[in-house]
Amino acid sequence: MHVKLFLSVITCALLLNSCDNTRILDENREIPQYNWHYKDKVGFDVLIEDTNILYNMYINTRVKSDYKYNNMFVLLYTQLPDKKELKQRFEIPIADDLGKWYGNGLGDVYDYQYPILKNVNFAQRGIYRFSLEQNMRDDTLYHVVAAGLRIEKSDPKN
Repeated sequence: MHVKLFLSVITCALLLNSCDNTRILDENREIPQYNWHYKDKVGFDVLIEDTNILYNMYINTRVKSDYKYNNMFVLLYTQLPDKKELKQRFEIPIADDLGKWYGNGLGDVYDYQYPILKNVNFAQRGIYRFSLEQNMRDDTLYHVVAAGLRIEKSDPKN
């Protein structure tokens, strides 16, 4: 009985995931020992082929319930196909002022996908290199399980 239920859940998840034709990238990088030092950037390469459409970008966070802040400052470094580099700083809310976690929780781990850029245009075709660096006052952020990035095609109706 449990095996059938498990297989049904996995099948549904795979089907739902395969229907997401707007996704260009949705990846997370596990943080070793769940301790994210500011020097340890997590990186992602993505091929952008269509410069005529708009995209949305999100930063993914996965933290344990022992994470001591209700936010996280993150630097996003972008290397364009022509090798020009950009740096942007974002504040990611993790929990409200009462400590209620945003996103989805499973056990003591909470996943949250925060929109950082909406309807952006990638003007150059080619490989974009993105990296995330935690930018809090603490050199090391404890209880950070993973950090990631999602890029999707924007819905022209929004």
